[in-house]
Amino acid sequence: MELLIANFANITWQSVVMWLIGGVLIYLAIAKEMEPTLLLPMGFGAILVNLPIAVPGTGVQHVLGTLFDLGINGAELFPLLLFIGIGAMIDFQPLLTNPKLMIFGAAAQFGIFFTVGAASLFGYDLKDAASIAIIGAADGPTSIFVATELGSKYLGAIMVAAYSYMALVPLVQPPIIKLCTTKAERKIKMVYTGKPVSKRTKILFPIVVTIIVGLVAPDAVALIGFLMFGNLIRECGVLNSLSETAQNVLANLITILLGITIAFQMRAEEFLQLDTLIIIGLGLVAFVFDTFGGVMVAKLMNIFLPEGKKINPMIGAAGISAFPMSARVVHKMGLAEDNQNFLLMHSIGVNVSGQIASVVAGGLILSLVKAIIGG
Repeated sequence: MELLIANFANITWQSVVMWLIGGVLIYLAIAKEMEPTLLLPMGFGAILVNLPIAVPGTGVQHVLGTLFDLGINGAELFPLLLFIGIGAMIDFQPLLTNPKLMIFGAAAQFGIFFTVGAASLFGYDLKDAASIAIIGAADGPTSIFVATELGSKYLGAIMVAAYSYMALVPLVQPPIIKLCTTKAERKIKMVYTGKPVSKRTKILFPIVVTIIVGLVAPDAVALIGFLMFGNLIRECGVLNSLSETAQNVLANLITILLGITIAFQMRAEEFLQLDTLIIIGLGLVAFVFDTFGGVMVAKLMNIFLPEGKKINPMIGAAGISAFPMSARVVHKMGLAEDNQNFLLMHSIGVNVSGQIASVVAGGLILSLVKAIIGG
């Protein structure tokens, strides 16, 4: 009875707020079907870690803390293992058919570098500013990897913001895209040629990309290596059952564990801070400018392209790393303007290039920050 009374006595308004936040995440996962494999465990975990416990750090908090130390805070195992599953899901054929789509993947990382400066103006040191800026890639594993490698003290807020924006892509991107484009631009049709890509090319692509990234951005080798290893499993043709396991069982299992483990950083005393709101706001700035950068580069290219060869600038927005949500958003917007306007394959090509570009951007950020701090 004394323990029961003590537990009720430990309930604070901050705990109640976190229960409500957890409830909202669960609602979005179930009622709105926004990334349920991620938001549902995050929401339930937020409730778990904020239950009144007589001895903090015991029970469920200890279990989630152990998972956090093993899966995220130590060797970043969860993000890396998840990348194997993501790599196995990705078909690079649309990109290999039209390699110039890589331009938009690179352009859509503009917001990351812009936000490093913006976060610095808010008084965050370089490590934290760089970690916050990576949120704009809408790439949870990369955000976790960079923030952990740099030892950011805002890891919890960064993780929650990164994964929240991944889930909110269908809500956040459309108004930005519409603001940057005209109705006529959104109606531009693009023909997908679907040129065949040889099996040899598909096998060589992940190997060559890993080598190039290893030379250009060595700090990104772990991320790009696991991503491309997953893709090699898919394309090699002799590991079909393993590829299916990576795409489904492995990816879903790691996502669930990652979601509930992230919640360990959503303890009320650490999460309900002004810094959390500022970080979520700066993450939105990065996300907006990433989308803006991709669209504007497409519009710039159209100035020099002849009629009939114009690019629908909306596909530039798919250059963020939220795969395949951003590609779907662009495709649906194209159909809304003209039900014969099929942009899916083009936007998928840009989206997978953004997946690579965000990892490279994360590696470059790590290299630059380490070089500056070391120098």
